[in-house]
Amino acid sequence: MSDAFWFLLLAGGVGVFFTLAWLIAYRLDFYSLVDVAWAAGISLLAAVMLISLNHGWIAWLSAAMACMWGGRLAWHLQRRLHKHFPQEDARYVRLREHWADRVSGKFFMFFMGQGLSVILLAMPFFWVAIDENLQWSMWHVLGLSTWLLGFAGESLADRQMRRFKQKNSDSRAVCRDGLWNYSRHPNYFFESVIWVGFFLFACGSPWGWTSLHAPIIIIYLLVKVTGIPPTEASAVLRKGDAYRHYQKTTSAFFPLPPKRV
Repeated sequence: MSDAFWFLLLAGGVGVFFTLAWLIAYRLDFYSLVDVAWAAGISLLAAVMLISLNHGWIAWLSAAMACMWGGRLAWHLQRRLHKHFPQEDARYVRLREHWADRVSGKFFMFFMGQGLSVILLAMPFFWVAIDENLQWSMWHVLGLSTWLLGFAGESLADRQMRRFKQKNSDSRAVCRDGLWNYSRHPNYFFESVIWVGFFLFACGSPWGWTSLHAPIIIIYLLVKVTGIPPTEASAVLRKGDAYRHYQKTTSAFFPLPPKRV
């Protein structure tokens, strides 16, 4: 079978996967589940492409990178969702209010849109998967090193935040532990580093450079759309002046030494 046929077949599988995810979310009346489906969907699609289309060890390494990233993120998200269930993320509460009596149908289209984003963002793995002459190169070294930095940094940031919440019952307290003293969103920063790593790894294949859109999309979403803006707005509402002071002294994205105010 041709590479194009395989890609279309797997794209159809993504559609089925997100339809099932929507059905579960509809049954639970809990559409925040889409975040877990998104992380799991990218890693599953990447792994299936890489393992089914390319049997080389470099492709398997790329699959392991995708699965470790997606598995860790999906697990982290589902723990958070389970803790707050049935209370949904503020983003989806606003969507419910906006869509009023068309909630289920609109969310179905939203889930399908997330499926399309999964296909688009999985392109770095596709170019690795179809590379029949895949040879280890400096691109792979650079990509793997960047990915390791991002994976370790995001894992550490999440662990530091989890420990902070365990020892601070006051919801108005602001975390400045570890990486959070240098960035208000170190988890988002290192998530972007992971995606730069995926892109650099893909550049070891002839058409990998065309997947530059993947890290650009992720960074844009984190900085301008679904990441920092809603998180900051929610934090200001809950924490008030303490968080406003944090905003004045600490970088929003890139880890930098805190300012003195």
